Amino acid sequence: MAGADLTHRQYLSELFVQHHAWLCERLRRLLKSRECAQDIASETFLQLLGSPNVVPIRQPRALLTTIAQRLIYQRWRRGDLERDYVQGLAQEEQQAPSPEHLAAALQTLDRIDRRLNRLPLKVKATFVLSHTQGLTYPEIAVQLGISQSSVSAYMDKAETCCRRACLE
Repeated sequence: MAGADLTHRQYLSELFVQHHAWLCERLRRLLKSRECAQDIASETFLQLLGSPNVVPIRQPRALLTTIAQRLIYQRWRRGDLERDYVQGLAQEEQQAPSPEHLAAALQTLDRIDRRLNRLPLKVKATFVLSHTQGLTYPEIAVQLGISQSSVSAYMDKAETCCRRACLE
């Protein structure tokens, strides 16, 4: 096995000497970057080195080009994923409220809570059942034992209270 491995390495060494400069130049024209071309060419030969014993290749340039193209496509896909990820992070940062905005929202909620606590119990219960449990006016009327017109009046009173708390 060690002898076969040595022969494999020698064969790939000869391929490298014969075709590395050609592959780098071809990739440079395609990628418009000498550094990227050299990286891809090196990765191409590393893939060959890592493959099981390569028998003599009839058209080594065709094989090298195919491997290099696959590596380029992988690099492009990875770049696309990285750009999408960074854009997603940027959008999350833009959508996230600032600490000042959060503090203001919490203060407003605190004012609303204090004002609702000053309302009669049935008015507050009407508001809470509607907004936290999503009950309809007829359902609230049945649950609290009041008329639907009372539910409507209580909701108006509670919402007016909340609007005033937001304006403070």
